[in-house]
Amino acid sequence: MNAVMQPRAPDFHPDEWKARVELAAAYRIFDMLGWTEMIYNHITVRVPESVSGGAKHFLINPFGLHYSEVTASNLLKIDVQGNKLDKHNPWPVNPAGFTIHAAIHEHVPDAHCVMHTHTTNGLAVACSEGGLAQNNFYSAQLHDMVAYHDFEGITIHAEEAPRLLASMGKKPLMILRNHGLLGLGATVPLAFVNLWTLQRACDVQVAQAALGRAIPIPEPVAIKTTRDSFQFDAQFGAGQDVFDAMTRLMEKRSGTDYKS
Repeated sequence: MNAVMQPRAPDFHPDEWKARVELAAAYRIFDMLGWTEMIYNHITVRVPESVSGGAKHFLINPFGLHYSEVTASNLLKIDVQGNKLDKHNPWPVNPAGFTIHAAIHEHVPDAHCVMHTHTTNGLAVACSEGGLAQNNFYSAQLHDMVAYHDFEGITIHAEEAPRLLASMGKKPLMILRNHGLLGLGATVPLAFVNLWTLQRACDVQVAQAALGRAIPIPEPVAIKTTRDSFQFDAQFGAGQDVFDAMTRLMEKRSGTDYKS
């Protein structure tokens, strides 16, 4: 981020503060994109090991705040049992957010960041029997990257976690049937470009459906397109340039108070 960072909150380790600022920026970007659901849904980030000492702690939005109200300092730090670790924070934890995100953070090594949305078009595709169609520029970049998990109701029951993890396997994206979209990544920017690409694929699919039958993309072409999609590649920043650009745009529109 090019903007000058506000002074670090004295109660936070510098590495944790950096993670908090980046996560707060993600919440504000989601708000700018219209990916919000009142006070619901979540983006979570693992607390750096330099802070947690190897324990599996992560940051999550305070339950009761809109994404536009999330700041670096009001994010909650919790463990995988849902216990609040920053006792000074008055906000509660949403159990629905904790169940999905804790399971993934605990058991998927590369899941530094987990993002979940209920966008209209994402949910529409999640409700369709065929799921994501391989018929547009964006879905062609996601060959063999999207898993599916059947709907079991509101995700507040711990016994669903093993089934959700089994459904996800090693894929960075999952369509929660009848529910919404889920994306993860080794960094916040990578999780963002993963989810953004899936969201764009859903947007195009829903819009195209009104025009009749779509032209399918052959699997060999989709495989090649996914391989050639440089935005996911660490060699090309794995989404960092995209996330930085969206952060600058967000700051121009709504300021930098997310860093407070």
